[in-house]
Amino acid sequence: MRADVVGASPSRAATRRRWPWVAALAVGVGLIAAPAVFEMFSRAPKGGHMIHAFRPYMTEAKISGFEHDLTEIDAAVTEAGARLQPRLATATPNLASRYPSYVTFRDQWPGIDADMTNMLTTMRRDVGDFRAVDAHPPFPLFPWFFVVPGALVAGVSTFALAHPQDSRQAGRRALVVALGLGLIAAPAVFQMFGRAPKGSHMIDDFRPLMTTAKVQRVQGYFLVIGAGEGTLRTEMLPAAAAVTGASTSEVRTQFPAEYAFSADWPTISNTMAPMIGAMSDNLGNYAGVAALPPFWLFPWFFVLPGIALVLLAFVNPSRGRASADPIRSVA
Repeated sequence: MRADVVGASPSRAATRRRWPWVAALAVGVGLIAAPAVFEMFSRAPKGGHMIHAFRPYMTEAKISGFEHDLTEIDAAVTEAGARLQPRLATATPNLASRYPSYVTFRDQWPGIDADMTNMLTTMRRDVGDFRAVDAHPPFPLFPWFFVVPGALVAGVSTFALAHPQDSRQAGRRALVVALGLGLIAAPAVFQMFGRAPKGSHMIDDFRPLMTTAKVQRVQGYFLVIGAGEGTLRTEMLPAAAAVTGASTSEVRTQFPAEYAFSADWPTISNTMAPMIGAMSDNLGNYAGVAALPPFWLFPWFFVLPGIALVLLAFVNPSRGRASADPIRSVA
């Protein structure tokens, strides 16, 4: 009985000496596995594509230009209701039957204006967040920030377990410490603690905008506005001139907002449409990014494994407390 106990002691002692390296190996394998678990190899590049597509539109200047366009359209709708419709009322008492595209545009415009303004307000609120996300390293590299250090840790740990008496164990322990410190430092180097929460905020803010229903609704707005503008330009303004016998230049003076809108509408639509197109093209990319863990967690995906590696490197399992010589007992 005593011999059994004595004979078992070296095995138990060896197991105690090996467990820090086993734990380090587990950390390394966890880092390698993380991108696969969260599908980062497919999702992270989608984030890069989305950021690239939105970059031309997520600026204060571009958003201000869009807001100016909405103000110009609103001025034309207001002027038409206050001045153009009364001018045509005598000749055309039933406006809806004579100019249905205009009436649809007029009636839907308040909702269109409110919806588009809300979208632009969201974009403006997230300009700083977008810049923070855009300042991160390229999205396709993110999975490798886990895989590369994880592979190094796993490789060092595996070799240490296979060669417990090798004289270079101290160097391997130092390498594990260096890798742990590198993981801890990475979020600070890339300013992830400040930038990552902004990414989470932007993703949450864009959630109501980046849906198929929302994009299709906004695309429909352009058809309504375009049809209304065409009716104003080709039918209603000429009819207003005919009612009073005014010249084209006189009508232009009387309805400046209508003419400004008609003159600028091709530019307005050609400027806004690509932005809506970018939203439509990136619905899948947004869904991929939104399916990742919240951005604010990513710094901790580096820091916590890094802390674990540093602590493991200084464990003395034979005495159950820290030692000045990292994992000396494994050597």
